[in-house]
Amino acid sequence: MIPSNIVVHQQSKVLELSYEGGKIYRLPFELLRVLSPSAEVQGHGPGQETLQTGKRDVLIANIEPVGHYALKPSFSDGHDSGLFTWDYLLFLCENQEQLWKEHLDKLAAAGLDRDTPMTQAGSASGHSCGSH
Repeated sequence: MIPSNIVVHQQSKVLELSYEGGKIYRLPFELLRVLSPSAEVQGHGPGQETLQTGKRDVLIANIEPVGHYALKPSFSDGHDSGLFTWDYLLFLCENQEQLWKEHLDKLAAAGLDRDTPMTQAGSASGHSCGSH
């Protein structure tokens, strides 16, 4: 399902998605950033995720459509490789509360919190994307 309207709210740091039938969702930029569908965040398979921290104040610097199937936000921390399909955005909208709780639980289990700065370990410098 494709949103009928998309608004980027820089002040409140939310992406507002309106759907036919009057349903409106507000996805925080931080949630979008930490749950980006990119390989950089999700890895290339189960268990390869990179836990994202220090993203509370991230902004969406730019957002552009990709064909008729996705949005590509560019975040203020330089991350811009996530393609958010319409299905994935709707999934985030409908499961936002549970997904956020799971993210916070993963942080707690790792002894981290939302504001822990990201370390360089496991970032682009050490990630090969399978090109050995």
